[in-house]
Amino acid sequence: MQFGIFTVSDITEDPTTGHTPSEAERIRATLQIAKHAEEVGLDVFALGEHHNPPFWSSSPTTTLAYIAGQTERILLSTATTLITTNDPVKIAEDYAMLQHVSGGRADLILGRGNTGPVYPWFGKDIRQGLNLAVENYALLHRLWREDVVDWQGQFRTPLQGFTSTPRPLDGVPPFVWHGSIRTPEIAEQAAYYGDGFFANNIFWPKEHFQRLVTLYRERFAHYGHGTPEQAIVGLGGQVYMHRSSQEAVREFRPYFDNAPVYGNGPSLEDFTEMTPLTVGSPQQVIDRYAAMREHFGDYQRQMFLIDHAGLPLGAVLEQLDILGGEVVPVLRKELAKDRPEGVADAPTHERLVAAAGGPREARPRPNRGDNVTGGSPYRDSAPLAGAAFGAAATRQGV
Repeated sequence: MQFGIFTVSDITEDPTTGHTPSEAERIRATLQIAKHAEEVGLDVFALGEHHNPPFWSSSPTTTLAYIAGQTERILLSTATTLITTNDPVKIAEDYAMLQHVSGGRADLILGRGNTGPVYPWFGKDIRQGLNLAVENYALLHRLWREDVVDWQGQFRTPLQGFTSTPRPLDGVPPFVWHGSIRTPEIAEQAAYYGDGFFANNIFWPKEHFQRLVTLYRERFAHYGHGTPEQAIVGLGGQVYMHRSSQEAVREFRPYFDNAPVYGNGPSLEDFTEMTPLTVGSPQQVIDRYAAMREHFGDYQRQMFLIDHAGLPLGAVLEQLDILGGEVVPVLRKELAKDRPEGVADAPTHERLVAAAGGPREARPRPNRGDNVTGGSPYRDSAPLAGAAFGAAATRQGV
């Protein structure tokens, strides 16, 4: 079981002081938070991808590569890598490079993001969002597993005899999680490839995400990757802690009431009842998250959001101290109790290499085609179409 934190990289005014950090302040603070996450014993640090204010994280691999050079153990991931608007060739290159510079401490969560205008900014049509996710990942999946790729699709220039570089470390691609908060077709996609499914269940009731996770587990087994219980699931979470639960609520309320993602919505009390947001004592957080497997089954990764809504750096570092020092050690023990032997371990590079039978040295042939004009037959790159995902999800009643 892996535990970690993720950031959405928002730059938000602190409602208790009126101070809004600059981009530079917020970036430096995030680097410090990531390093402290390793110091307190967490397993994963993840960074979102956004291309609009008030967020700063437009280049996750650049940031994560720097953090890799400042850390030794923590696994570096993304809270979202935009599979729809990024070129899958560039994703293949960037994340293989991150694999190498981090010594294998890298994976990623693919998603479609939460900002509609990002599609035209990068020359894409939002009405094709799901089809882009399907086709782009089909290409990315091949680029990491085939040394030389011929490909033709709907949304980008054809490839002929193309080799993405560098090749994945030890011949094993970074582990991929497919993230979704509402789309059953993405759960189907994750199941088809035998990848992980990340349900960032921080805004809606658990019943909604239970349907997505159940669909993913059933289809994972359908495609022959193992039993439903062996599917690889990650969950999101949000916490704010204090020794006194009343004091935790008093301190966090102004941040909740004024943050753009929360403001003018349900009350803090209603939101904590309906979602995993837990504002209270460390024991309340332990009790809440130890019960997650009752709702979702045994799972592999639990991530927490703790640095948003304008919270100052000092408060975030204090939250990390409590999380790493008091909460996670107990959760590790609680979630390990009676864990069936067949449940998959959390994915790491070392485990993936061992499952592949050991490292493989890539020996790609030179590029042998004209990637401007094409000129040869191409193999079909997309084994499943968006309509097929939709039909499968519909049959499951989601």
